[in-house]
Amino acid sequence: MSAAKAAATHIDWTKLSTSLGLKTETVAALTAFRKRNEEARRILTDLKEQKTAVDFAHYRKVLKNQAVVDELEKAFGSFKPTSYDVKAQIKSIEAVEAKALERAKSTATKVESELADLQATLKNIETSRPIEELTVDDVLKSRPEIAEKVGALLAKGKWGTKGYNDKFGYVTLF
Repeated sequence: MSAAKAAATHIDWTKLSTSLGLKTETVAALTAFRKRNEEARRILTDLKEQKTAVDFAHYRKVLKNQAVVDELEKAFGSFKPTSYDVKAQIKSIEAVEAKALERAKSTATKVESELADLQATLKNIETSRPIEELTVDDVLKSRPEIAEKVGALLAKGKWGTKGYNDKFGYVTLF
């Protein structure tokens, strides 16, 4: 058994479709391919189990017309299986393979870019200062829109934040 056949028999199809995060159309194509492959293997196995030898001596004993048996034996001996041109099927398989490869490459590129973003975020988190060391000036420097919003609220004479007491409770120090 070749390495490709051995690998094909040990494919975990459910793990393949779920763990790689494939698109639904790719999973559907894989499932259809798997069904066609299993059906072809089953038919091939059934055909290999069938007898292919013809006992012409038995037919000579049973039939009175020996000329028919001779003619059939001659036709059977000269029979050559027809070979089919499978280039069209191979081209369609190669087209599907190329499309799947293109999708896999785009998925790999997308995953690599997301992974790079996540690694940059992780590095940023690991190298940032602890929250206890942050000052109001640091927060306002990183998010200037907060300073603008607070300035607008103070200009209107609003000294509280809407919903703060509901969320954190009313605390007064006297």
